[in-house]
Amino acid sequence: MSAHDRFRIAILGASGYTGAELLRLLRYHPHAEIRALTADRHARKPLGAVFPHLAGEGLPDLVTIGEVDWAEVDVVFCGLPHGTTQEVIAGLPEHLKIVDLSADFRLDSATYADWYGREHRAPHLQREAAYGLTEIEREAIRRARLVANPGCYPSSALPPLIPLLRAQLIDPDEIIIDAKSGVSGAGRAAKESSLFAEVSEGIHAYGVAHHFHMPETDQALSAAAGRKVVVSFTPHLMPMNRGLLSTIYIRLTGGATLGDLQAVLERAYHGEPFVRVLPDGSLPATRHVRGTNLCLIGLSRDRIANRAILVCAIDNLVKGASGQAIQNMNAMLGLPETTALEHRALFP
Repeated sequence: MSAHDRFRIAILGASGYTGAELLRLLRYHPHAEIRALTADRHARKPLGAVFPHLAGEGLPDLVTIGEVDWAEVDVVFCGLPHGTTQEVIAGLPEHLKIVDLSADFRLDSATYADWYGREHRAPHLQREAAYGLTEIEREAIRRARLVANPGCYPSSALPPLIPLLRAQLIDPDEIIIDAKSGVSGAGRAAKESSLFAEVSEGIHAYGVAHHFHMPETDQALSAAAGRKVVVSFTPHLMPMNRGLLSTIYIRLTGGATLGDLQAVLERAYHGEPFVRVLPDGSLPATRHVRGTNLCLIGLSRDRIANRAILVCAIDNLVKGASGQAIQNMNAMLGLPETTALEHRALFP
């Protein structure tokens, strides 16, 4: 492609947090031209009426999905609620490249039916979709028409674990993931559990033993280990707007040392622009990645023999959602993956 090529973008469900984050980042993408923004409840409103911080940017007004002229679109970001995306995407023209930010295309058909209690309504596309953890599935993403963007929790748990499982340095049956996310991970819809008085000045676990990111995490780790893996995973809601920190407890196997784990992770992510393994003795914090597409990984010895602790920090709205989606689009279109994603952290 030439430096002057531009791709016409539509964002479905543009009035949510991930939609706003897509727009914030894509405004600095030299090859992106925003052609259509949908939000059924806010249809026919100017974008500035929903997001005042994006007013005056020359972006199109919000419309319904039925009003989009697909002949004028090349790439679709789908930020619709889980369960509503399947039929919408199944009805889109085949010339479109699609990055879906919902959970609808992340799982195989049997697992989806088990966890969601219904059959998938577009199984042919479900089989076709590439899983969008870019650093792990890059070649499949480059060939794909449809990419299933990962969930925010798997986006922080999988990068440190997959290389270690592939190298057979850790026990697949002894993985505990303790993860904490900012409130924006719950979405923008009004709900009691997201009210300021319910969230502020406290922390609580939720989705205990039945969170919908569990099967996605198990599926990816099973593929890495070459056998079935089921992890212990508990998410927690933190009184902060954005950020996600996973603390992962593992058992080493075959006489492996912390240095072996460090070396494997450094090799796996050598040259990667976004996934960085911190030096021995350093651990990441959410403030180190706020507003960026970075994924920072740190390691520590446990005081229990043959055990170690991994810590991974991401911004749940960027690497955990919209930034990852743009990285996937860049890979699909043959663009440098860093395009529009080179922001430094907002610190402090």
